[in-house]
Amino acid sequence: MPKPADEAYHWNGEQLDLELYLSRIGYMGPRIPTLGVLRALVGAHTTSIPFENLEAVLGRPVPLDLETLQDKLLRQRRGGYCYENVTVFAAVLERLGFGVTALAGRVTMGAGGLRPATHALLRVTTTDDDRIWLVDVGFGAGPAEPYALVDSPAEITLGEWRFRLAREFGELETEQWVLHQFARDGWVDRYTFTLAPQYRVDYEVGNHFVATSPRSPFTRRPFVQRFHPDAHHILDGRVLTTEHPDGSSRTRELELAELPETLAKVFDIELADEDAAALLSAPWVSA
Repeated sequence: MPKPADEAYHWNGEQLDLELYLSRIGYMGPRIPTLGVLRALVGAHTTSIPFENLEAVLGRPVPLDLETLQDKLLRQRRGGYCYENVTVFAAVLERLGFGVTALAGRVTMGAGGLRPATHALLRVTTTDDDRIWLVDVGFGAGPAEPYALVDSPAEITLGEWRFRLAREFGELETEQWVLHQFARDGWVDRYTFTLAPQYRVDYEVGNHFVATSPRSPFTRRPFVQRFHPDAHHILDGRVLTTEHPDGSSRTRELELAELPETLAKVFDIELADEDAAALLSAPWVSA
């Protein structure tokens, strides 16, 4: 069935500055809705735009309107977390003619207990391949390629990084999918998700919790990530960790004064002097 005409069901692709976006991620290839183009766009976005929650840590609003996101992620060359990255990427895919449906996931990372569905990812279809593809440009840790929605316990190798996707059944026998990743602690479940469609208004609700709730980890301390084909850099508070595809890692605790330079050199986030000063004096420092 065709999608409703109501613009709330869409991603404002016509408002996107496509040239600015493609320049930001360094993409110069074809602009057609094929699997090859999807792979190239996911790889370029994931390895160009960092993951960060610094606005939430500073107690500032995190709007999801496309113009604000373009200014932050593209013109200012900052990063964002899942809702920000996915909202921009959905607009890109829509503009180029891909089939795009937003989804929601529950980040688990091996932890017990029920967590809210506050992760954003995309279901994507192309014009040259019958499979359904999952795209996750907003987790901060890859994968830097789309992965097929296939119920198989077999390992998926995306670049040098290893994943597994499994279908399970939750409450009331509802279908859910689980993505597992191989990291420094071995295999761990990253998140669960369902195929229930999400819309911009749904992401706004989840984003409000993530950006403002005292229960959200993103309001408590900086959490920044930079993903490369051979290394994943993570800043959690003042702890800097680098992980590699084979599961090896190294960790050290930074001095507070090192944060601005580390953000610039490791994560490609250049903060204005006033923002750096605000970060170093924010409540998380003495918490």
